[in-house]
Amino acid sequence: MGSMHDFDFLVGSWRVRHRRRGDALNPAGPSDTWTEFETEATVGHILDGLGNADDTTGTLPDGTRFSGHSLRLYDPSRDLWRIWWASTGNPGELDPPVEGRFTDGTGTFVGPFEHDGRTLLARFHWLDTASEHPRWEQDFSFDGGDSWAPVNWVMTHTRLR
Repeated sequence: MGSMHDFDFLVGSWRVRHRRRGDALNPAGPSDTWTEFETEATVGHILDGLGNADDTTGTLPDGTRFSGHSLRLYDPSRDLWRIWWASTGNPGELDPPVEGRFTDGTGTFVGPFEHDGRTLLARFHWLDTASEHPRWEQDFSFDGGDSWAPVNWVMTHTRLR
């Protein structure tokens, strides 16, 4: 059973190390080539603790400046978190939320994702949340959740303050 405190581990400021596979949206699976870069994120509580939000900034490997925002809201009646994402990579758009909860310290969140006119499922995992380096991972399903492609993005967090 989760709680409104599930994401308390994330409140603060972080250096985030990203590892992202190339061609992650290929139904045959992502490539074995990984791109790495760093961002900084600041996370804080909102709505008396029933949610949190973060701002992320950094420079992508191609030199493009990047800014993103996550909004996480907890529904205590359903013990359910919803997570939305917006970024400069897709200006003026708010991605549909992924939904889920924490079980035994691991958060799993799934939701629809559209790319080039096709809908697939995105899945986020929050792992090692009690450690010095909490980790977020993403993978996709191209068949409605029957199978999942290999993890295509990993973010490892290191607390700044």
